[in-house]
Amino acid sequence: MPKPLPLKFNDPAPNLDLTAANGQIISLSSLWQNKVLVLAFTRHFGCPQCKEMLDELVQLHPELIGKGLSLAVITQGTQEQTQAFCVERAPGILCLADPDRKAYSAYGLGKGSLRQTFLSTRVWRSNRNLKKTRGWKTELPPQGQDSMLMPGTFVIGPDGRIRLPYYYEDIADHPSVELLVQGIMGTDWQKPLETPLDSNSD
Repeated sequence: MPKPLPLKFNDPAPNLDLTAANGQIISLSSLWQNKVLVLAFTRHFGCPQCKEMLDELVQLHPELIGKGLSLAVITQGTQEQTQAFCVERAPGILCLADPDRKAYSAYGLGKGSLRQTFLSTRVWRSNRNLKKTRGWKTELPPQGQDSMLMPGTFVIGPDGRIRLPYYYEDIADHPSVELLVQGIMGTDWQKPLETPLDSNSD
């Protein structure tokens, strides 16, 4: 299977219908209409970095909402798996199930290399730190989930175009809170955006 092509700044955001954790069918385009959408894709549910990312988004969520932005998380779990996981890890955040990984592919997210997923020094340090500080260890993915699938974060403007395509260098490479807070929240979305939020994302 060919590797999905990455999206670039100003590309139209792919629109798909996905099932929310509560069973409702949600069109992605409905989430960016009249507001900016932060769309985060997780790895498998046994991944400690996935839990870390969700914890950071949960902490940031009230500030995003206060600024009129919206947030959604896409998982590769089934609707039932996604509901159970997000009740525990992402309360109050819209979680969408993509067990067929159609949205992952549409947004250019494919399998990572061994270096990106297991053999990176940064991943080893992250695993050691999260086990020590949070008690999280790397676990096998639930049935049907792919341990090699890479995560990603995308900011989509009200015009339905990609404003920040963030592709991880490895699974421990979260977008910084500073980038989200200063870049996204510091942008005047009523004006045309001619350059990427992150100069490294083009």
